[in-house]
Amino acid sequence: MSDRIIAACDGAAKGNPGPAGWAWVVADAGGRPERWESGPLGRSTNNVGELTALLRLLEAVDPGAPLEVRMDSQYAMKAVTQWLPNWKRNGWRTAAGKPVANQELVQGIDALLAGRDVEFRYVPAHRVDGDPLNAIADRAASDAAVTQRPAGTALGDTEVPEPAPERGAPARPRKRPATRAAAPGAAPRTIKAKFRGTCPCGRTYAAGEPIAKLGTRWGHPACHGATPVAD
Repeated sequence: MSDRIIAACDGAAKGNPGPAGWAWVVADAGGRPERWESGPLGRSTNNVGELTALLRLLEAVDPGAPLEVRMDSQYAMKAVTQWLPNWKRNGWRTAAGKPVANQELVQGIDALLAGRDVEFRYVPAHRVDGDPLNAIADRAASDAAVTQRPAGTALGDTEVPEPAPERGAPARPRKRPATRAAAPGAAPRTIKAKFRGTCPCGRTYAAGEPIAKLGTRWGHPACHGATPVAD
């Protein structure tokens, strides 16, 4: 059995541009969804959602682990597997001489891919015989676009988002996203940071240091409820 981590990511925008979100899901050794995360993007586009989902996935997976990324976005996949080398050679300009769209996101993905073993696999969206992980990521991204709230296993969401009905299949009742209300003064849920980052308070935290979700960002648990969070 391959030790390659299998994951999927997706983005969504209701209106393109419109309320947008992103999501990723990582499978366990048996191919079952093990952990996932989604987040809001305010008003944005599908392409920004797709690239953000890939960026967040790469941030969440151990850079030393071989990874397979399943995506239904031709744009995002071609951007990082075909067009990116030429964009870099051209000073981040297209063949037509125009600035590369969503350049900051593409550059961030490029940096996270450096030295890593990552395979990209295109999977068609909204198919009865489609990829189940991609279908979960699609629903989670869509929910994030609608609710404009972060969600995921690290935030205590134990239920995996239910994939949307495939095209031509009868619709099933959709579960409403669960709301979480922390008790006043309760300590926030923490995880160990995989990478060095910056708390909304402006101070940095190190890899391995306990961090907590502060709005849509991560930071020091002590800053929970005490520091204004800039989402």
